[in-house]
Amino acid sequence: MKLNDWQAAFEAYLLGDDPGVAERFADTFVGGPSLSVGTGMKIYHNAYRARLQEVLSADFPVTRQWLGDEKFAELTGQYLRRCPSRHYSLRWLGEHLASHVGHDTPLAELVRLEWAFTLAFDAQPKEPLALQDMACLQTHEWPSLQVSLLPSVQWLDCRYNSLELWRAAKDQNSLPESKALEREVVWLVWRVGLNCYYRSLDAGEAAALRGMTHDKWTFAELCLQLTNSFADNAPLQAATWLKQWVTDSLLERKFD
Repeated sequence: MKLNDWQAAFEAYLLGDDPGVAERFADTFVGGPSLSVGTGMKIYHNAYRARLQEVLSADFPVTRQWLGDEKFAELTGQYLRRCPSRHYSLRWLGEHLASHVGHDTPLAELVRLEWAFTLAFDAQPKEPLALQDMACLQTHEWPSLQVSLLPSVQWLDCRYNSLELWRAAKDQNSLPESKALEREVVWLVWRVGLNCYYRSLDAGEAAALRGMTHDKWTFAELCLQLTNSFADNAPLQAATWLKQWVTDSLLERKFD
């Protein structure tokens, strides 16, 4: 058997559901006095899957606690069969777990929340826009000012009490029952230094931040958009929110 063929056979064996070893493949191994080839390969086969499930358990501890060990093992086993590890780093193993469990479900939202913390913590570090930078802006620069979210900032549109579940688990309290919220809430998760932070945004602030960072509004356009709700106080409200986003270390400045 050529090396490439052997490697392909070994990969297929590890990723397959059958722990039995094909005869031609088994002939490439030598057993020991106390451990046959078949038994040794079954141990290796089961251990490989178990190690991957341990990684997912570490990335989604609240999901595991909420489901229970047995259901979590069943879920991750199904996931690994559908989405086997394709990246050299196990960091990305759980990337598709949320889409695997569905979209508009409490479980999918909880998975997305836990994954958001992982993405925030591992994101590429960049220098955030600071209040001192804002103080140095010239008067003529303010109308055309544009900003974007830092790489660590994760945006979550939540319809369930996922944050309540997550906080209860982190505080080592009993998990509350999952339930739908009266209205959708936007949560941000981001990193400053080595610490992750999170907070909710009301509908007005969320729309303003989305406009500035997604729809590429300038500061002048933000003020104009706020006039319907805040009339003459629109510039003050825009400046207040902008100051809060800068204080939270959410933004970087965009330059033409």
